[in-house]
Amino acid sequence: MTLELRQVGKKINSQWIVEDLTMTISDNECLALVGPSGCGKSTTLRLIAGLDPVSSGTIHISDRDVTMLSPAERSVGMVFQSYALLPHLTVIENLELGLRVRGVPQRERTGKIRQVLDLVQLWNRAGSRPAELSGGQRQRVALARALLREPEVYLLDEPMSNLDAQLREDIRPELRRLVLEQRKPTIYVTHDQHEAMAMAKRIAVLHRGRIEQIDTPYNLYHNPCSLFVARFIGRPQINCLENEAGEICAVRPESIHFSDSGLSCKLQSREWLGSSQLLFLETARGLIRMTAPPDQVIPESARLSWSSDNEMIFNSDTGRRLIR
Repeated sequence: MTLELRQVGKKINSQWIVEDLTMTISDNECLALVGPSGCGKSTTLRLIAGLDPVSSGTIHISDRDVTMLSPAERSVGMVFQSYALLPHLTVIENLELGLRVRGVPQRERTGKIRQVLDLVQLWNRAGSRPAELSGGQRQRVALARALLREPEVYLLDEPMSNLDAQLREDIRPELRRLVLEQRKPTIYVTHDQHEAMAMAKRIAVLHRGRIEQIDTPYNLYHNPCSLFVARFIGRPQINCLENEAGEICAVRPESIHFSDSGLSCKLQSREWLGSSQLLFLETARGLIRMTAPPDQVIPESARLSWSSDNEMIFNSDTGRRLIR
């Protein structure tokens, strides 16, 4: 079972919102879709779900062209950012709605709902209304509703963005287990790159409506194809310095260290990150970020260096990676 986009695009008036999207997601694979606000992440999901018509290209689910089919005919389960639960209905009543519309008999409805609520560990809250649930529980009800459709493809649009950071970290392993257990192609949209790396085997980075790079989290971090990807993936952000040839030299903060010779620097400020400290250092080549152990004594002035093996060189005009 696969989900395939072939040169998919969406134009509004004369402006392309997404353009030439081509990618394949196989069964038992979760692909994360990341990028800055307005890059086309949610639009891509809406095109796959059939909520918006495509302007170009085709969408295929298990070798079936679904481009012109309605949302109900596409066998897609979507989890929205807002959960979209009806506040006056209980958990069971919210979950029953879709099954009733599809004509599922009462006895079968009850069995399916019991099964999915056991899966998301919420059977004990079956009679509760959304206002009586925590944010994490409402998120799991929304996922349960998508699971009940038994679709061929799952689409998750920033499902944890309304949760606080601690709750997201607590729920993430559970959500990943629930998604991967379905063994269906899944696209997970998020603005949080740590969440993307935790949820997905591959990540697609969108930039101005186009796919900049699709790769593993490791390769996106260590082998970005462009300066945009190098800057977008990784926190603290990569350092970008112009070299003598007029190219852009990029170095990760953890690759920089103090040395007896090298670039002179002065400590501007620091941030404590728990397991390390992030230093902001003034140099003749601009501000440089560097990470150091939490207990390291930091001098007010020193010299910096890094190995040339840790440098990434980019064309200053196109932003494309130069391989040497």
